[in-house]
Parts: sequence; structure tokens; C-alpha cells
Amino acid sequence: MCGGPSATMPATAETQEIANKVKSQLEEKENQKFDVFKAVSFRRQLVAGTNFFIKVDVGEDKYVHLRVFEPLPHENKPLTLHSYQTNKEKHDELAYF
Repeated sequence: MCGGPSATMPATAETQEIANKVKSQLEEKENQKFDVFKAVSFRRQLVAGTNFFIKVDVGEDKYVHLRVFEPLPHENKPLTLHSYQTNKEKHDELAYF
């Protein structure tokens, strides 16, 4: 659906690849390294590009929610970590932020 986020879906290999590509951006912003960084679930929102909302397990029963923007292919720009939420738990809903 254009405009609204999709339903939450289990993470795929593509989702993990997207999370891996912005991991260093998150580590820089949070000033810490994540030994565990496993995508668990995601939602997708079509805009002028694609927003990915990804729930990531960072170990010790802690999770982060990532909002990653993927520009349209013709723009030839990299994925960017638009925003994120820390201190999340496994049961926390992956909502728009």
C-alpha cells in the first residue's frame, strides 16, 4: 500500500542485509558496538523511495527499532539510518516513528 506501512513480517535475508548496511551508522550515533545484530521483523512503507522499519535483536534481551530510508534506484544514493529507537523489548510493536 502506497503511503501506509505494511503489516509486520518476519525478517528476510534482504532485511538483514539492510540492517547490516546501517549498523555502523547506529554504532556511531550510540557510541557503542553491537556484537549481536539480528533482524527479527520488519515493515515497509513506499514513499518517494522506501522506508524500512526493522526490529533488531542486539543481545541480552534488548532490541532496537530502525527506520532506514532506501532512495529510488535512479537517485544512486546509499541507504541511510533515518531514525531509531533504543531500549525496546521483544514484545514491543514495530510501529511508525
